[in-house]
Amino acid sequence: MLEVRHLNVWYGAAQALFDVSLQVDVGELVVLQGLNGAGKSTLLQAIMGLSPRATGAISYQNKSIERWEPHRRALAGLGYVAEDRRLFTGLTVHENLRLAARGDVPAREAQALQLFPALADMLDRPSGRMSGGEQQMLAIARTLMTGPTLLLLDEPCEGIAPLLVEAIRDALLRLKREGVTLLVAEQNHILAAHADRTLTLAAGQLRER
Repeated sequence: MLEVRHLNVWYGAAQALFDVSLQVDVGELVVLQGLNGAGKSTLLQAIMGLSPRATGAISYQNKSIERWEPHRRALAGLGYVAEDRRLFTGLTVHENLRLAARGDVPAREAQALQLFPALADMLDRPSGRMSGGEQQMLAIARTLMTGPTLLLLDEPCEGIAPLLVEAIRDALLRLKREGVTLLVAEQNHILAAHADRTLTLAAGQLRER
């Protein structure tokens, strides 16, 4: 489904990723581990086309996408949930969901609210008045409104109350059972125990175990 070959990324003169290659197959949960600064976020951003300077090859569903703009990658089925969530905090939960919606909007909204039932009671609440865990659920639900086939998630369970961590973990595992492929960057080992494979980034270089 996703194949990255010999990816190098720079921020100015500083190189952040070094010759990274990986593959994610259909239906897999692949967890990307590493300490802060190891390059996990950089790798996900590069896959989405958000890096300032990158070389290497990225293919998705047998199409070369390294020259595609981020919005085209999203239209092709890549969904990205950034670590900072990037919600529109002045908009309500419902407005955030509808803003990203494509395709069968009522069906996708019903799926998202079934996955995160706590959001159903907050539809009229501004997202800026939600807890961190609630915002994370909304960020994932909003991305699901685009109908992704591969979800890229950057630290989805970091800094969140334990009860909501369990809810998010269970929702992501349910998505996997329903056929969504996931590439998750984390350092807290919440999803690693359930992963098909675990990759480790250290100082911008990748190893698999």
